[in-house]
Amino acid sequence: MSRIRLLTAGESHGKSIVGIIENFPRGVKVSYDFIMRELSLRRGGYGRSERMKKEKDEVEFLSGIRGGETTGAPISFIVRNSEWENWKEFLIPFGKVREGKEITSPRPGHADFAGAMKFLTKDIRDVLERASARTTVARVVAGALAKLFLLNFGIECHFHVVSLGKIIASTKYPEKMTYEELIKTLSSTFFYCLDKEAEEKMKKEVDKAREEGYSLGGVFEVRVKNVPPGLGSFTEWDRRMDARIGMALMSIPSVKGVEIGNAIMGSRLKGFEFHDPIFFKNIRKKVSNPTSYSQVKRFYRKTNNAGGIEGGITNGEDIIVRGYMKPIPTMRNPLQSVDLNTKRPSFAHFERADVTVVPAGAVIGSACVAYEICNAFLEKFGGDTIDEVKNAYKNYLRAIEKF
Repeated sequence: MSRIRLLTAGESHGKSIVGIIENFPRGVKVSYDFIMRELSLRRGGYGRSERMKKEKDEVEFLSGIRGGETTGAPISFIVRNSEWENWKEFLIPFGKVREGKEITSPRPGHADFAGAMKFLTKDIRDVLERASARTTVARVVAGALAKLFLLNFGIECHFHVVSLGKIIASTKYPEKMTYEELIKTLSSTFFYCLDKEAEEKMKKEVDKAREEGYSLGGVFEVRVKNVPPGLGSFTEWDRRMDARIGMALMSIPSVKGVEIGNAIMGSRLKGFEFHDPIFFKNIRKKVSNPTSYSQVKRFYRKTNNAGGIEGGITNGEDIIVRGYMKPIPTMRNPLQSVDLNTKRPSFAHFERADVTVVPAGAVIGSACVAYEICNAFLEKFGGDTIDEVKNAYKNYLRAIEKF
């Protein structure tokens, strides 16, 4: 089985965002409601712009799914942008483009300046339309399909916000919470944060930022539960699971840092303080038809500072990864810049912006991690159909049971 591959196209104010996923196995049951809920979560969170209320993000699948199951053919989909009608004269593929939406003053911290220099264009519109985080809608669709695939094996990709600006949540993550329970809980929060007291402080901070015209960053956490050992590899640098997850998260706009497990804290500890001792439950619980790793797990750790990955390979503990998001560069009180045409001092462009996107980043981050775990899972247990994958996984679980 080859790696699944996602190819996307589309711009922020263009006609649509489109995606193609190839090599997705046949026979995976697909819930449209599940996918739409993930897309809705991406638009959520306190401090978002008015656009999030306008966009419905209704995904239409064009191929690769029939009768609610994947066919094995490339999965293609489209998410139309509701604002296209207001922008089509400025972004039409052919004919004379209407003037009035050109941008020549790049925003520090955005792709504006670097992209303009790369393509030698003084109209930044062509850069920012594609560099926009709007394109992550396709990543969430692909991630939702990956999550649905992984649920067949009891693997769940959780997410939550752990800090916003200088406010840090203190509530310990509930280990036994299911994904459905998590989403139900997060749906009633402002920032997808499990600490209600911290959320109230976050809300006040966002209100202040909106009033004074600046933006806020923060940290989100993704936890992948019930992951089997053996995904990824130490044999080549680009097959390491932590490297692949790091790349996936760093590809999200505004993510400037990634932490696996307690890496930052660990950099200040001694070896015997950081590494996770291994224990063994010498109890054989025979499972005639195992379907998830939790049914046969006997090796375990009392700590998980490694974040579920050692030597580039999953070790059977939960994968824990955090994405560090900078404040977005579009602000009502813009920073100093230079006009690319006149070369004179100017202020950075402002069109419309969120105050913070950390909650959305958590949803997108979980989608990206789910995509990478799904790919690694298929590399180890892959087949052209979901039944082939299930059979290979069952054989592996039986081998672990005897190990």
